[in-house]
Amino acid sequence: MTPVDPVDQDEYRRLSDLLAVGLAVASTQQESRDLAVTVDSYLDISYDPPTMLIALYGMGRAAEAVEEAGHFCLNLLSEDQHHLADRFGTPAAPLQGMLSGLEVARTGDGDAILPGVLAHFAIRVEQAVDAATHRLLIGPVIEMGEGRIDAGPAVRFAGESRDLR
Repeated sequence: MTPVDPVDQDEYRRLSDLLAVGLAVASTQQESRDLAVTVDSYLDISYDPPTMLIALYGMGRAAEAVEEAGHFCLNLLSEDQHHLADRFGTPAAPLQGMLSGLEVARTGDGDAILPGVLAHFAIRVEQAVDAATHRLLIGPVIEMGEGRIDAGPAVRFAGESRDLR
């Protein structure tokens, strides 16, 4: 096999920002406190059985909290919820009061279901895999629900929030 020159990381970041990605918030609980983090790397893996994956920064508190809890709720954001993506995507946001001002519902495991989302999926973590700087958390969907059907998804393209309409 011929050696390959390393890819320029800045150029990779610029070009990979051209992926149009849906925005979501993963929620879990850590020591009876709610923790929520914006994610744009998640995947529907299988319909049989229903299985999903999220990728979280491996050295971050969110990955640690989700693994420790063993479950999380993936909330698919609607087009008018970019402010929530910003709110939960801010690095080093305080853990106390993350969900203050939001009237959340709860999954059977107690994870937050954000109001106004397109859909939510409660997932139990069965596998955790290291991939570069991230932790892939994989598991079956144990509960789900539809939210707003009158809205489009929150999308990020070229590093900015976008509308599909």
